[in-house]
Amino acid sequence: MPDLSSFSATLTAFLMVAGQQFVLAAAWAFAAGVMRTVRVAAGYWSVSAAFNGLSQLLFVTSVEWSAPPLRSMANVMLLLSLVALQRGIRSFFRARNPTPWQLAALLLGIAASWLGMDAAHGAWRIGIVSALLGGLCLATAIDVVRFTGPGMDRRWGWALAGPLLAGALVFVARTVHAVMAADTITTTASANSALNVGAAFLYVMLTMVFQLTLVSLVITSLVAELRRIARHDPLTGLPNRRAIDEALHDEAHRARRLGDSFAVLMIDADHFKSVNDRFGHAGGDRALQHLAAVMAAQVRDIDRLGRYGGEEFIVLMPATLREEAETAAQRLRERAAAVPMHLNAEPLRLTVSVGLAAWQGEGDTVEALLKRADEALYRAKRNGRNRVEAAA
Repeated sequence: MPDLSSFSATLTAFLMVAGQQFVLAAAWAFAAGVMRTVRVAAGYWSVSAAFNGLSQLLFVTSVEWSAPPLRSMANVMLLLSLVALQRGIRSFFRARNPTPWQLAALLLGIAASWLGMDAAHGAWRIGIVSALLGGLCLATAIDVVRFTGPGMDRRWGWALAGPLLAGALVFVARTVHAVMAADTITTTASANSALNVGAAFLYVMLTMVFQLTLVSLVITSLVAELRRIARHDPLTGLPNRRAIDEALHDEAHRARRLGDSFAVLMIDADHFKSVNDRFGHAGGDRALQHLAAVMAAQVRDIDRLGRYGGEEFIVLMPATLREEAETAAQRLRERAAAVPMHLNAEPLRLTVSVGLAAWQGEGDTVEALLKRADEALYRAKRNGRNRVEAAA
């Protein structure tokens, strides 16, 4: 066992890096255990930090014991750390992992590390492994910028990419140094120098910045998921009553400002109690999911289809006149009746009744609009169901 009191400042700094990484590994392992939505990503990040800490520990031990095989193992551990980091990033964003490319990088790194145990090939080991590490840092930086673009604020991507790009530059500089100073690179890499101590502390700072940004990204994602859950029906995946009410008030505000019109369809599944009586609530749930899917395929991209409660749905149709809305409602009603489903091997043909109301201008309100649509729906039910009725 090496005597810790005899360690140089450089080795002590790298031991601090190792300790930091092991703490991060434990933190991400805990996160993987308690946060189901990011379990796979957090698991990869825990493995990444553990490999990183093990790499620093092996490096320190190899210098203290003058053991080239341990230094080669440290290189492989660092490669594994960055591969796990990239896989965690891609898993977080539900993107496909580039397994063949990562496997090729690992095999090349293992080969270079094995050959590099010979002092004559040390510069080759450092140059090749550094180039691979730089490539992995750059690839991961590109990933985080690309994947945060479509669904999240792109600033998160650049904040995450910053430490990775800095790491890529350091590894590229190390590669160039290995090529330009092949005779001295193996000794300067482990020398007790202010440069190496500073590099170790810079690494600690960059890692902490990256990890804090990563934690912020996870928290932002969880908050967004909670907001989505609060505004969507868990059975059908459609916007719920709260979300539709907000959309209606927004559309009313827009219509008043622009003098535009819009329409609302209030839709109710016919004889739905008999579906629950025959097939149970599980069958009723499947029937609602079927109706939601059929109607979602019929509405326009600008329309908002939501579940308003029970077996009742609502469609908000922006920039739509009454006549256009009535045509769309008839098409939706016909499609619902034309697409049967099967429950317990029995065919089930569902029909819907639709009440239609159009915005009446400046003096109208959302509450009055919904009341007219509900009254029209009641008439459709009273007049035989499977029909469309429009408010006067």
